[in-house]
Amino acid sequence: MPDVTLIPIDGLPEIKPGDDLAAMLVGRVRAAGRAFEAGDLLAIAQKVVSKSEGRIRRLADVVPGAEAERMAAESGKDARSLQVVLDETVRIVRWQRGVLIVETRHGFVCANAGVDRSNAGAPDTVVLLPVDPDASATRLRDGFRAATGATVSVVVTDTFGRAWREGHTNVAIGIAGLPALKRYVGQRDPEGYELRVTEIAVADEIAGAAELVMGKLDRCPVALVRGFTLDEPAETAQEYVRPADRDLFR
Repeated sequence: MPDVTLIPIDGLPEIKPGDDLAAMLVGRVRAAGRAFEAGDLLAIAQKVVSKSEGRIRRLADVVPGAEAERMAAESGKDARSLQVVLDETVRIVRWQRGVLIVETRHGFVCANAGVDRSNAGAPDTVVLLPVDPDASATRLRDGFRAATGATVSVVVTDTFGRAWREGHTNVAIGIAGLPALKRYVGQRDPEGYELRVTEIAVADEIAGAAELVMGKLDRCPVALVRGFTLDEPAETAQEYVRPADRDLFR
């Protein structure tokens, strides 16, 4: 495996609905004196993708329902924010001590359905996950190809908590042009033992590595990942959604 290089791509302005994010990112790469190379990958924070797609809600426009009002009375949280989360939710997994873990329409299990007030670009505003993050990644990939002629891979990232472990890490919620999983099932280790279950979440690992140079407060929502290659076919982030019949905790 060759060396992998992580290059922060900064200088993006505040993203607004309708902005051509692909063209803006190409401009920032060129402004940094770089050009896309074969095998390059861009890790892009969900928030700028969502903003460009208009996935923004002003809390002043939200009318909370009875369930959101009840939860707000229990927790002291903003009923309007809770209503936005409920609107993005297909199933509440856990509501305890003011912590709301849900399943989104995408099948992701995460806090607050990915709804976030940080770095929203305006007061009393929340940013939602893209409707279809895999489609978002594909559109960006197509935009990069149209603008530069280069075929690059795209990972749309978001920061999730982790069951049984403290801390947060970036994960891949949208993928275009690379596999989600590196599968070792059926291969043998040096002692001849046959691996039976091992599948490495490579797109998640790329997302986590990219966050090291992106940061949460550095206004650098994009990283160019260079030198990472896999021969496996491209997949989507839906590969990470475990079916209910295989979930021991559902």
